[in-house]
Amino acid sequence: MSFPQLQFTPHRRYLTRFDPKRVPHMFTDVLIIGGGIAGIRAALEIDPQLQTVVVTKDSLGLSNSVYAQGGIAGVLDPLDDFANHVSDTISAGKGLCDDEVVRMVVEEAPIRIRELAQLGTQFDTTQSGDIALTQEGGHSHARVAHALGDATGKEIMRAMHLQVRRREEQKHLQVWEKTYTIDLLTHAGVCRGAIVWNPNHGKTFVWAKQTILATGGAGQLYRETTNPAIATGDGHAIAFRAGAEMRDMELMQFHPTVLYIAGGSRHLISEAVRGEGAHLVDCNGYRFMQDYDPQMELAPRDIVSRSITAQMEKTDHPCAYLDLTHLPAALIDERFPHIGQVCLKFGIDIHRDRIPVRPGAHYMIGGVTVDATGKTTLPGLWAAGEVTSSGLHGANRLGSNSLLEGLVFGLRAGRGASQAASDQRDSFAAPPVLSEWADVVPHEDNLNLVDVQNALISLMWRKAGITRDEAGLKEATNQLAFWDRYVSLREFTSPSGWELQNLLLVAQLLTISARKRTESRGVHFRSDFQETNPEMAEHIRIMTSCGE
Repeated sequence: MSFPQLQFTPHRRYLTRFDPKRVPHMFTDVLIIGGGIAGIRAALEIDPQLQTVVVTKDSLGLSNSVYAQGGIAGVLDPLDDFANHVSDTISAGKGLCDDEVVRMVVEEAPIRIRELAQLGTQFDTTQSGDIALTQEGGHSHARVAHALGDATGKEIMRAMHLQVRRREEQKHLQVWEKTYTIDLLTHAGVCRGAIVWNPNHGKTFVWAKQTILATGGAGQLYRETTNPAIATGDGHAIAFRAGAEMRDMELMQFHPTVLYIAGGSRHLISEAVRGEGAHLVDCNGYRFMQDYDPQMELAPRDIVSRSITAQMEKTDHPCAYLDLTHLPAALIDERFPHIGQVCLKFGIDIHRDRIPVRPGAHYMIGGVTVDATGKTTLPGLWAAGEVTSSGLHGANRLGSNSLLEGLVFGLRAGRGASQAASDQRDSFAAPPVLSEWADVVPHEDNLNLVDVQNALISLMWRKAGITRDEAGLKEATNQLAFWDRYVSLREFTSPSGWELQNLLLVAQLLTISARKRTESRGVHFRSDFQETNPEMAEHIRIMTSCGE
């Protein structure tokens, strides 16, 4: 069967009212929204003769890329080969991978990893000087390059940010930190830039010949998540409101092992911990993965997440445990210094104590539809990284393929946008874009944003989380629509309100798509449709008609 394209119309095309005559204007050749690995790699690919602006929601050093622990996958071992990496990725993707995209990314991986080393990334190495490799769940070989033990993303982004700062010094580009992107600007069916906001200057129109979206994920949709507070699905929402096609929005990946301390902040416990030999045990010390999958702790993430959840229910206990106590202390210290420090803050010595863990929302597989060059369905808009659906991950992302995707598609989107902007020789003026509507909500009608968001993430965790069914999804859909009716009709003046509006929109896209996929596939598990239906090996696409 083939899924028909779904339609959903938000209450507003733009989140704020504006008149171009009353808002400052700025013009650039290329606008890049996002400062993670995809956005920065795109920035490094732009022709230095072009003017580039990189807009980041927070500081340049805060992104999911920086938080990435495990590493970046690539065939660097002579005993490994491309076919193995391709096969592992497609196997994890459960029938939704684009085989050509997988092959393209896998074959480019060693080049991109070595390029990172040339840019200054200090990967961990063996005694012979080669890049050290480890094996993670779903991988048939050791092919995950890592840095600083378990702080790979931090080291990669350090090196890449240094390169961007050098370009900034040479006046090739500007980085606008602490700047929130409210919406993409469109005119005549073409993306023309974005309207942004920061507390010092208020709203600004940034007109661009080409725009690259690299805003990351939407982990803050859920109560339990590994994502930082900035991951509120803004890129997904602004692209959808602008008229870009979205795909596979039901596919949210849950990481099996998130540090669980009641009342404490959540921290990712890298898949590399299991890759190095840690065991998953329940509250009774029983190594339960043998009951669920022959690959045990190295099974794909969706299987491990569901297994942990099932064992928690069996034992009536709020978490499971990672046991490293049988591993050599030297190995633990070398590979997991950051995790060890985080756990120690909670009184857990990972050399002798088990780590309490439970699953949490980790990676948004669904997103803006892009082709192999990073081009979206909206002319003038390119996209890369977690905000996209590229065809690489299918229905379940293989561990350590995310940084790789950001590099490969960041480069391609940057290259494509750079060429397109260079070809647009004409200077351009601001088109007549106006956003206006009558007041429909009394200004004195206060709204507790924190309360609504807490209710939202709790609802999504219970009704649209690791296990789903029609009754729960329908309840979520109705409740989200109710909240949306009185939240989205308001006009907010700061990011806290805009983030809530974006979360509500993305949550609705997720639940609508999840109800449509009446099967279980990869990270999408329906308790009322537990089998995979071969006839449903298709993408669920969704668009809006309010692009102008």
